[in-house]
Amino acid sequence: MVNVIGWDIGGANTKAAFVSTKSGKVEALKVAVEYYPIWKDPEKLTTVLRQLKEKLSGGLELDCVGVTMTAELSDAYQTKREGVTHILSCVSQVFTDVPVLVLDVDASLRSVNEAIAEPLKVASANWAATCWLVAKHIANCVVVDVGSTSTSIIPIVKGRVSAAGKTDLEKLMCGELVYTGALRTNIAAMVDSIPLRGDATRVSSELFAQSGDIHLLLGNITAEEYTTETADGRGKIRAEAMARLARVVCADTEMLTEQEILQMATYIYERQVKQIADGLSQVYSRTTSIADEKVPVVVTGLGGDFLARKAAQSLGVEEITSLGELVGNAAASAASPAVGVALMTATRVEGGAAKWML
Repeated sequence: MVNVIGWDIGGANTKAAFVSTKSGKVEALKVAVEYYPIWKDPEKLTTVLRQLKEKLSGGLELDCVGVTMTAELSDAYQTKREGVTHILSCVSQVFTDVPVLVLDVDASLRSVNEAIAEPLKVASANWAATCWLVAKHIANCVVVDVGSTSTSIIPIVKGRVSAAGKTDLEKLMCGELVYTGALRTNIAAMVDSIPLRGDATRVSSELFAQSGDIHLLLGNITAEEYTTETADGRGKIRAEAMARLARVVCADTEMLTEQEILQMATYIYERQVKQIADGLSQVYSRTTSIADEKVPVVVTGLGGDFLARKAAQSLGVEEITSLGELVGNAAASAASPAVGVALMTATRVEGGAAKWML
């Protein structure tokens, strides 16, 4: 039996997946997600890692740990090099007696020393873990992973991850990264005006409300799934979300009706879907030309169903499936990079290859 934990250490959320495997078969899978804004207290990372380790492994001895990250982009660090070095230092402090492997942008695993020597090779490589897992099941497709903060859109061609971009900058340039997410995106980053009372009403650029508010109001997420802080520090009931959204047009719930606020939410939702669809269109057309056939879209992440799926449908994609359906475990969608890097690590330890139905 091989026991490993895969980590996806993000700027706002740290995700972990514990897997036990035997002869290429998954015997157990547990996933945990912790909201941890690393920019507030970077040194707390070791505490978060220890807590999630105990929660998932229950004291079982680990054979290896796999790591991927996006937290190096946080403004807690001056450079990505500094971020990668600090994050891996924290991981090494927690797992002193366990081998640690780090995912790179080529979907390969490196030692900690190798990762620190070439930080841009491992910075924000978590998309590679998700796509590595999907590529075990589908030869040609496009993966759309909508998290709390951003959306990754990655092609798989002939069973291989075929991203055109490797760094976040390159991925923004080629459509493979769209900086919009299910919870943390400022409304002003999705729209510059909103139809209201017959006029196109400009919005305030203040962080008055975020995407989590519109999805809460529209029933796309529950209050429990709204795991991040709200813009005003208040709660996550309907009335509080309405008050935040009204403030985006410098109004309040005494000035706007409930219907008007819900119409605002619906419009913003449609614009966010279009943002993702624009990136997907760019990547999808490139992928179909290479694959020379229509390809399915695989959706995952918190916003997989209500954002990624909607974006694919708007483009007329005929075959859309979720990662959870694909691998046989719905929990995998909640933390797909962590699950992917855990299974990559288990494969390395076992010394073989597996399809990994979960």
